[in-house]
Amino acid sequence: MTEFTRSILLLLVLLNPFLVIVYLIDIVQKLDNKQFRRVLIRAGFISCIAFCSFAVLGDRIFSDVFQVRFASFQLFGGIVFLLIGLQFVFRGPTAIEILRGESKHIAGAIAMPVLIGPGTISASVVIGKRNDILISCASIVVAVMLCILVLVVLKFLHDVIRQKREELIERYFDLAGRITALFVGSVAIEMIMAGVKTWLNLHWS
Repeated sequence: MTEFTRSILLLLVLLNPFLVIVYLIDIVQKLDNKQFRRVLIRAGFISCIAFCSFAVLGDRIFSDVFQVRFASFQLFGGIVFLLIGLQFVFRGPTAIEILRGESKHIAGAIAMPVLIGPGTISASVVIGKRNDILISCASIVVAVMLCILVLVVLKFLHDVIRQKREELIERYFDLAGRITALFVGSVAIEMIMAGVKTWLNLHWS
């Protein structure tokens, strides 16, 4: 397996369209297919710019621009993820709607915090370290495009099934949202532990 393919898979696993569709259930139900595609394309474009920026600049964007350590970002990102996971436990899929707020610019609200999160930003930095600039950016664009494509297909399937089994769909997303909390919470703890380890290595080196 080439580094290009590994980079695509790394980011695609973290983007996880099967998980993201749970986050976007309120938007999936409100928008038709054409509107949903248009919003996703805009969100994907915003995400690609952000991911490519982190891939090119790497850790320097934290140390030189934001004047913080990457470990601090990992710790804060882990705490944010942990809060999202807890919200999912108690509120189900509606948690992400509350966290996202009533944004007039839905594409931006989807890009942040659904697609652009601590995990995907960290992956972008790793991808940038593994490959040259062109391959890094190309792998990021491909991964985001694949994620959007799967989301569009899932939206279509949702609309078809919902017409006949609306109650079943509602139960599925509620259950999936709460199960998602286990995954999100686990990733959050892992990020916090990684941040602590990185900080300790920097402090004692």
